[in-house]
Amino acid sequence: MNSQTAEAIPDVQSSIDRRQIAINKVGIKSIRHPIRVSDKSGGVQHTVATFNMYVGLPHNFKGTHMSRFVEILNSQEREISVESFEPMLRAMVERLEAETGHLEMSFPYFINKAAPVSGVESLMDYDITFIGTIHEGGTYEFTMKVLVPVTSLCPCSKKISAYGAHNQRSHVTVSATINDHLWIEEVVQLVESQASCEVYGLLKRPDEKFVTERAYDNPKFVEDMVRDVAGLLNAEPRIDAYAVESENFESIHNHSAYALIERDKRLEA
Repeated sequence: MNSQTAEAIPDVQSSIDRRQIAINKVGIKSIRHPIRVSDKSGGVQHTVATFNMYVGLPHNFKGTHMSRFVEILNSQEREISVESFEPMLRAMVERLEAETGHLEMSFPYFINKAAPVSGVESLMDYDITFIGTIHEGGTYEFTMKVLVPVTSLCPCSKKISAYGAHNQRSHVTVSATINDHLWIEEVVQLVESQASCEVYGLLKRPDEKFVTERAYDNPKFVEDMVRDVAGLLNAEPRIDAYAVESENFESIHNHSAYALIERDKRLEA
């Protein structure tokens, strides 16, 4: 046995730091771990998530124990879900002897979509991030971030052109702080309903005709997209606060068009 026991090994991270400057977030980034996510249809998706794990570090501690973040993540095995998010975050804060904590879990999520005319089915993937935060005083906040690719068609282009109009793929991202369970599928459907047209993984010719004409009949500026989505988010009681942003990858410009709306309903109560 090594003569230097564990008790004799110095704990440098817990030593005193005399600069008197607290750190808001310290921890590990970009660690991947397998997870299981329940979907609205009653099934379970097996996927891989990228985690960011942080705690607040008081001014008097030199550092945090990075290995403990990995231990906490591995202790969950694959049973990580919205329901287990808060207990895991609280365990992280307690284990790291911190007052605040922040946990992010980003993963691809797949939804089976049927084409609008032929009905042929294909998978669409969406970028999802679960964000959990424990604030000072121990209050917990959960935010779900969903990126939805859609089609937008320019109203100005349609108005001024003798025929045709330029259109492009757009990314609409909703970050919703929720007070009750909200399915990923519900957010996706909410966004897609306000686009010029949805995006599909697989289309037959009748479907392609449909989506082309659907977008042409439903032109939207980037401003229209965020306002229309915000209107539905305003009416959703399960959402306390949100940010909705749209980036249109312009087809006739070498730049993107962008718009953002943020609202915290709790400040208006």
